[in-house]
Formats: sequence, structure tokens, C-alpha cells
Amino acid sequence: MNPDIHGLWPALLMPVHADGALDTSRAIAHARCMLDNGCDGVTLFGTTGEGPAFTIAERKALLESMLGSGIQASQIIVTTTALALGDAIELGQHAARLGVHRQMFMPPFYFNQPCDAGVIEAVSQVVRGIGDDGLKLLLYHFPAMSTYGFSHTAIAELVCRHPGHVIGLKDSSGDLAHALALAKAFPELSILVGAEQHVAEVMRAGGSGSINGLANVAPRLMARVMKSPDQVAPADTQLIASLLALLGARPNMPFVGVYKLMLAEQTGDALWLNMRAPLCPLDPSEVQAVLDGYRALGSSLDFI
Repeated sequence: MNPDIHGLWPALLMPVHADGALDTSRAIAHARCMLDNGCDGVTLFGTTGEGPAFTIAERKALLESMLGSGIQASQIIVTTTALALGDAIELGQHAARLGVHRQMFMPPFYFNQPCDAGVIEAVSQVVRGIGDDGLKLLLYHFPAMSTYGFSHTAIAELVCRHPGHVIGLKDSSGDLAHALALAKAFPELSILVGAEQHVAEVMRAGGSGSINGLANVAPRLMARVMKSPDQVAPADTQLIASLLALLGARPNMPFVGVYKLMLAEQTGDALWLNMRAPLCPLDPSEVQAVLDGYRALGSSLDFI
């Protein structure tokens, strides 16, 4: 397991008001809840956190508020994904100045299927532009969103160009074979998976941990799995499967909305139901389907 970035770093859900404005105090409270319940840190403005929907100024301001609240720079991964490389560099420089050297980046995804050379150059421009000697950058592999992925060739080239700075990859492919192949091919890198059901197996193969959405509503459950990946309790495996099944309780639901609904149910705070456009809150039939399945888990929920 690579020590640069390891453990459990939830892709933090972002609370917003009905008008889409970010709720900073709730975001900080949620981050603290994650840290208090076994997470090693939190990941800001990833896909689960609706990251690209927020402005550069909003993203900077929340990071500053998190640090001002007492959360340590070492407990934060900042996602710098942006459609303009200059914006990604600005976000990365800002984080680095504040001591947040753990960062994650997906190259721009407005052109379909760019070639490896373009993907490599985009990452290289960001690393050079940030200019941070302490940078620990995770490549963000999410082909379902970006239309492309990081090939083994591209990963190897980026590690060669930027040794000590490109230190790992977050695999959101959802493909167990792909994650296992990464862990085998790049034992020197931090390989973190997004698919919660694959975390234990990938860690047994040398993976470093996970950045995932389920930890927002089940941090203790995911922390247990990662603490003892060789001895995951059957009940925990089943509970993960049952919670993930709720993402498909109705067709084509935004997974962010499902996680926010579960968090609203846990906390009794309906503000968590809000999402920033273009995402929309779940409709009443979707809400009922998810809640019926969630509540049916009964006493099992005491352990998440």
C-alpha cells in the first residue's frame, strides 16, 4: 500500500440551499462528522460533491472555511477538475498555498475521446502550473463521465515526467478487473477505488484505499472494511450491497440525490435534499422507493 494517500477519504456531499447557494456551515459539520467516524480525510468537490457545478470562488472559499474551522490541511484532498486548465491551475495553486498538497484532477471532458498525448499534456501543464514541490496528485479516472480514461501508457509517462508529484489514481471505472490490474501494474502508486463493493479485494491486491460516495452515509461501515480487508464480516458485505442497491431503486436516478436523501433521513435535515442545477431533487415516487428500501434495513443501520 502506497503511503502518499491511503485510507478512507469520502467524496464529500455538498449541502446547498433551495437556490443552489452552498451551505458552508453544514459542509464543515458534515466533514467533521466524517472525520469523527473513522475517515482519514475528506475529498472536496469531486463528482459526488457536484464539484464542476461550483465556481472557482466558491471552491476556494469553502476550502478556506474548512481550514479556518480547525480541519487540518493534511485531512483534505482538493479536486481541481475544471473545464479550463487555467482554472485548475488556479485552484491547485490556491490549495497549495494553504498547505493542501493532496489534490485530484480529471482533465477537461468537453471533447470526446482525446488521445493519450493530449491527456498527458493537460496533466503536465497543471502540475507545472501549480509549481508546488509538495504536490501529491491523484489522476481521476472516470470514463463514464469524461469519455476517456488514463491508459497504463499515460499513467507511466506521467509518473516518469513528474516523479513524486503524480503519485496515484482514483479509479471510478466500477470495473474490478481494471482496478486490480492498476494495483498490479503500479505497486508504487496510491490506487484508490470508488466502487465500494470492490474496496476490500483491491486493498488485498495492494490498493491504498477509497474515495467513495457511500461513506457519506456509512462512514463506520466503510472504515471497518478498510481496517480489516482480509476479514470483512459477511453482514458488512451484505449491508454495502443493500445500500448500493438503493441507487437503482428507480431507473436513471442521480446517485448524488439518492445519497443526499439517505443523509437527510439520517440527520432529519431536509436541506440535504437540495441539489445544484442541472441536477434535480428526486421526484416523490423516487423518494418513496429509496426510503422504503432504506428503512427496511432496520437495525442494520445502527452500524453504519
